[in-house]
Amino acid sequence: MVFADLYFLLFFLPLCVICYFIARKIQTRNIILIIFSLIFYAWGEPLWVFLLIFSAAFNWYMGRLIGSRKESPNGKVLVAISLVVDIGLLFVFKYTGFFIATINGIFGASIPIPDITLPIGISFFTFQAISYIVDCYWGTVEPQMKFHRFLLYLSLFPQLIAGPIVRYSVVAEEISERRTTAVDMYEGIIRLVVGLTKKVIIANNLWTIVDTFFGQNIVGLSTMGTWYTLIVYSLYVYFDFSGYSDMAIGMGRIFGFHFDENFNHPFLCQTIAEFWQRWHISLGSFFRDYLLYVPLFGKRRKYFGLFLVWFCTGMWHGASWNFILWGLYYGLFILFEQKLGKKKLKKWPLWWKHIYTKLVILIGFGIFYFEDFGQLGQFFLNITGINAIAGNSPFADPITWSSFIGNIFLIAAAVILCWPVRTKIMDRINKIRNIKNFGTARICVIAVCMVLFTICAIFLVDSTNNPFLYWRF
Repeated sequence: MVFADLYFLLFFLPLCVICYFIARKIQTRNIILIIFSLIFYAWGEPLWVFLLIFSAAFNWYMGRLIGSRKESPNGKVLVAISLVVDIGLLFVFKYTGFFIATINGIFGASIPIPDITLPIGISFFTFQAISYIVDCYWGTVEPQMKFHRFLLYLSLFPQLIAGPIVRYSVVAEEISERRTTAVDMYEGIIRLVVGLTKKVIIANNLWTIVDTFFGQNIVGLSTMGTWYTLIVYSLYVYFDFSGYSDMAIGMGRIFGFHFDENFNHPFLCQTIAEFWQRWHISLGSFFRDYLLYVPLFGKRRKYFGLFLVWFCTGMWHGASWNFILWGLYYGLFILFEQKLGKKKLKKWPLWWKHIYTKLVILIGFGIFYFEDFGQLGQFFLNITGINAIAGNSPFADPITWSSFIGNIFLIAAAVILCWPVRTKIMDRINKIRNIKNFGTARICVIAVCMVLFTICAIFLVDSTNNPFLYWRF
């Protein structure tokens, strides 16, 4: 089941909200959320819901053991066992085929590649479990004594299948005691509709453009067409993933949970380091806190740690060499900026900072898209104009221009909405001191949300498939 689906929006979510608020006790509300979360996951993955329950039971039990033995040598052994099991499960389901194919390619072997279905959201709930185990060992959080509360943390459907990666410390108190205020409900609904709009109206239509140009062999695609599609694809990924995060955060607010932000207008960045402080924040902070500064072989190793973080960042996104290349590509620019120093970077003209960052980001999205290295090579030949110079493709073509003109309002809206438009509007409304004007402004916001929701519903009527991109990671 996905969020951008009429069944979810008009039946599953309203039914869950009604059952939730009919219940008065927090224990009953938690059980209701667990039931709906397991149904949500089992809807498309009836078998793998048992894997989710196993992961929750195993990590809950290990967390209790680690909490009682963290001062003893056995504490490290228990943490190691937990990590081996968690990472081992992730490896088996996500990377087995990739590694066997790599071994076959390198050594000319013919090891059969097993057809293993990837459980939805396994990267997200596994990383949440790992963060919990490590935090229990470090003493950052107290182990959860009640299994159903930990199961709720790991399986909560708003953030289950595509993030954000929610730390246990963020929601620990709210699992035990929380309430939904009128402000939570109001802002949660707005955030939900904003996220749905990003996905259905903007991302889905941007994807149509991307699939038209990149969904086939790009050997003959013009230089202009490649750059045009690359820009559209970058916008698509942002609106698709940030839209999901907005919906997850909004639904969390409705149920009284306050998840951390996962995006902070990343295209406004002036350095690549800043881009990753604004993009997929929950993943970046996970690797920063649990991998970058962890002593390796007895001491902290700055450059090896940096390499490991970006290798893992790429590999987390998919079992393909282009994702690893994509992660290391960003790691090189992070290293470059560290070597250059913040003082020198600050001296760069603002216009040059934006040109530099946007070029790096756009090319990075090209590496991210093309899993086939042959197509990736053609991509670089296209964007550099080498194919056009060699006469294999034109610099420009009428089809690209026609597509741009036909979608100019969509693309313009996407570019404008990369800026903090919603935040600015809500800040202006919250600063209104006149009660009547403040109420009128809020009613207008609700009316706009109703219109946007109706438009999204109309788009979804004839839509058969609306999975989020990060759903498969």
